[in-house]
Amino acid sequence: MLPDKTTHGSSWLSQADAGNELAKKDRSTGSGHLAKRSDLASARAKQEQPVEILIVDDEPLDAERLTATLRVLFGYQVQIRWARSLGDAVKCLAERLPTLTFLDDILKPSDDAFLSIPELRRAGYDGPIIVVSGAVTQARRSRLLAGGASDVIHKDDVDSVRLAEAVDRSRASETRHTR
Repeated sequence: MLPDKTTHGSSWLSQADAGNELAKKDRSTGSGHLAKRSDLASARAKQEQPVEILIVDDEPLDAERLTATLRVLFGYQVQIRWARSLGDAVKCLAERLPTLTFLDDILKPSDDAFLSIPELRRAGYDGPIIVVSGAVTQARRSRLLAGGASDVIHKDDVDSVRLAEAVDRSRASETRHTR
């Protein structure tokens, strides 16, 4: 507890002044992201979590990074499956439909997300598809969204805050489509 400035001179801050000073410092240093993450965690606790997530990515490191970030976001009660190709993804969908799918923009050797999304839909998946791309331009993003993606994020943006925002946008997108 900080001493009251009226009894100890003007160099001390009252509690209210200290709070204002901390708020100013927070804004000036950019450390307000902690409050955003805290608010995000509270909001996530109130939302329905996906039961199962399918990651379609041919790069093991990218899939592991996405999996680790999803674990931070949703915990270990969410089942996460990984398909290395579009063919593997279709097999996974035949076994069980996930609640949410993350799709790599370009699967080697030649599968493009714009062409992969219709394949996933034909396999019976009608849930949200978030495309993770290494090259997000406005034109590419618009094309993928028009092609059936619920959201598009850049691979460099794979962190818990950005993924949570993408999941929220995809849920909102799916809600609008089902009305």
